[in-house]
Amino acid sequence: MSKVDEYRETLGKLGDWDDYLRAESGLPGPRGNLELAHAAADLGDRERFEHFLSFDPQRAPVNTPDGFLAFCGVEGLGRMIAEGQTDLWPTLRAYASDPRWRIREAVATGLQLAGDQDMQLLLKEMKKWSKGSWYEKRAAAAALAEPRLLKDGKQVEQVLQILDQITASMQKADPPNDAAFKVLRQGMGYCWSVAVAALPEAGQPMLEKWLESPSKDVRWMMKENLKKNRLIRMDANWVKACTARMEQQH
Repeated sequence: MSKVDEYRETLGKLGDWDDYLRAESGLPGPRGNLELAHAAADLGDRERFEHFLSFDPQRAPVNTPDGFLAFCGVEGLGRMIAEGQTDLWPTLRAYASDPRWRIREAVATGLQLAGDQDMQLLLKEMKKWSKGSWYEKRAAAAALAEPRLLKDGKQVEQVLQILDQITASMQKADPPNDAAFKVLRQGMGYCWSVAVAALPEAGQPMLEKWLESPSKDVRWMMKENLKKNRLIRMDANWVKACTARMEQQH
């Protein structure tokens, strides 16, 4: 029995989950209890998630047990969307810009739960988010850069196109100093590698065209992706050639 299954069993026997989730949250600490959050997202209903979501940033700061309740609620929204409650898209999208970084992570995890059920539905929605704010773009990229979701070539092509559009929007930006742009830049430092490794024949030429970007942020992102082991395992010579090209320019 997996850890998630054990937690499901325990939660199934409890009426009120709050104290148990707080006690087992792992917070404050470096790592929240993701397995427990997954079990809660899996078993909870709309009423319970709405209660968890009442733990806003003022009431439940990021690294607290109450913040963990909010995390479970946000991840649960993704599961309910996966089950057809698509009226919740705007609610989940609003959390993509939450000031708490753990909540923004829960958005990406929740989106992946939706993608597990219906990848086409997720892609359709992420195309909209990828035209939104820096935080919304980051949620879209982080959600889609998940190897388990990238099994179908046509869908991976769509993911690559979304990453391409996000990168183009970053290249056009005046290098903003805001936190959201930096968070997106960090995420894009690995997202390309996941999608390229899933479909090299389409992904390699798309990544290559950004190697000579006039934007130092975009070049930094490509350099970070080229360091990832998944790309080195995929085609070490190609990585070497791309890295050399970047070094020649600067």
